[in-house]
Amino acid sequence: MTSPEPGVRKHPAARPAGASAPAGRRRGVLGGRGTGPGTTDGPRTDSGPGTGASRPARRARPSWVLLVPACIAACLAVLPLVYLCVRALERGPGYAWSAVADDRTALLLGRSLALTATVVTACLVLGVSLAWLTVRTALPAARMWSVLVTLPLAVPSYVAAFTWLSVDPRLAGFTGSALALTLVSFPYVLLPVAAALRGTDPAQEEVSRALGLGPVRTFVRVTLPQLRPAAAGGGLLVALYVLSDFGAVSLMRYDTFTRGIYTSYRASFDRTPAAALSAVLVLMTIALVAAETRTRGRAGHARTGSGTARPAPPAPLGRLRLPALAWCGAVTAAAVLCPLATLGYWLAVGNSGTWDAAGLTDTALTTLGVAAAGAALTSLLALPVGVIAARHRGRGAQLLEQAAYAGHALPGITVALALVFLAVRYVNPIYQETPLLICAYAVLFLPVAVAATRAAVLQAPPVLEDVARSLGRSPLRVLREVTVPLAAPGVAAGAALTFVVCMKELPATLLLRPTGLDTLATRLWTETGTASYAAAAPYAALLILLAAIPSYLLGRTK
Repeated sequence: MTSPEPGVRKHPAARPAGASAPAGRRRGVLGGRGTGPGTTDGPRTDSGPGTGASRPARRARPSWVLLVPACIAACLAVLPLVYLCVRALERGPGYAWSAVADDRTALLLGRSLALTATVVTACLVLGVSLAWLTVRTALPAARMWSVLVTLPLAVPSYVAAFTWLSVDPRLAGFTGSALALTLVSFPYVLLPVAAALRGTDPAQEEVSRALGLGPVRTFVRVTLPQLRPAAAGGGLLVALYVLSDFGAVSLMRYDTFTRGIYTSYRASFDRTPAAALSAVLVLMTIALVAAETRTRGRAGHARTGSGTARPAPPAPLGRLRLPALAWCGAVTAAAVLCPLATLGYWLAVGNSGTWDAAGLTDTALTTLGVAAAGAALTSLLALPVGVIAARHRGRGAQLLEQAAYAGHALPGITVALALVFLAVRYVNPIYQETPLLICAYAVLFLPVAVAATRAAVLQAPPVLEDVARSLGRSPLRVLREVTVPLAAPGVAAGAALTFVVCMKELPATLLLRPTGLDTLATRLWTETGTASYAAAAPYAALLILLAAIPSYLLGRTK
């Protein structure tokens, strides 16, 4: 073999098969750090092709393209905390401490934690089991069940509480509150876990089975660790939803922090005790977010090699086929059929001739408009926070993510009063205008979109972003051309979830809506407050119907 002519550089592709590159040349395509499979200087993953990485790549600091909008989102989310600090300390720290150190505060704390722990545990069991049955098993009519078990997202907690009280008034209290909140909240776990199951590499489970592990041990040792981030993120959303819920616990007459704060606001003009209780709720939120962050571990969750794009073959159910169908049917009946049957009864009792069709249509269009605007703003703010949380480790990234969760555990009435306080003093033109209501939705539901975005970005291979940067792409182009397209399904799912919860939101909408603006939730609450259940039924039914559309789409695509 003759050597190449002088001055002619031999292309690496001309190297004989099986020959390794010189030690000094085992670097990236541009001479920088290697980024593709097989390089030695690239981000370390400690995994072979087609497997989930056991250690994610260490990332540089976030670029300004992500950092600036993420800081804006975090500042918006912590605005209610500014209000709480002003209100809680306006009469001195001693007075605020006396309000917090009351025996009733300890009682409310114990009740809230017990309800939260019960609902989160039940939602994890329901969400993981139903996701596994509908995604990974040969369940008959699995596509239909995937849609049905997602529909509880369309049922507001106060509607679920009302329907179950209609069935059995003895459920009032802890039992009824836990039941109603569990049945409307478990899809927050189901959807991200189902998405994670569809995105995991089945080769790892096949290797485990080939090594002699049975299906149960394979699920516990291989599959479940890959589902942990999705399940933990969904569980965190459920916990924050339970802590901030007002409608269900009020109808069930079960005292929690939210009901105690509402009672304190209504009892006197002194806002300090209520602000102090809200501050305790914020501390609980911080503790929950920190605990969820620790459960993620330091494992990566994206394939780093070519892997396999094929779906996992459905596992046969065998003798468990009938119990699996019964389980899916029981959950669907309790979460969907019972509310629909109760509303159907009240629709039949009421006089359809008295319905205001034009008013129903206008209220529905208004609800869709403000919910769509809230979902758009929330998803836009959540994108940089979710990307930073997924791609960067460090105190700064954790603080940004924790700040985004600040408003979600606060009762809607607290967030609304905080925004009223700030709007009247500093941005008066938007007081009692729709933009202020949209900002309240963003503060309340930012974690819903952040959790979905983070889970989607975690499953997108970071090596592709590294390659784009090594080819000279700017951070903005990497975000637009690589990160966002890869995470688009998860971001869209988060936007759909946010749209649903915006339609169902009640306390903040009651306080912040402009004069003359009604949503289906506010009309429903007004009629229910006067015991006009037959008059409230059309608004409840239409609210569930509209919210069921994105829930149905989520069930088909999850």
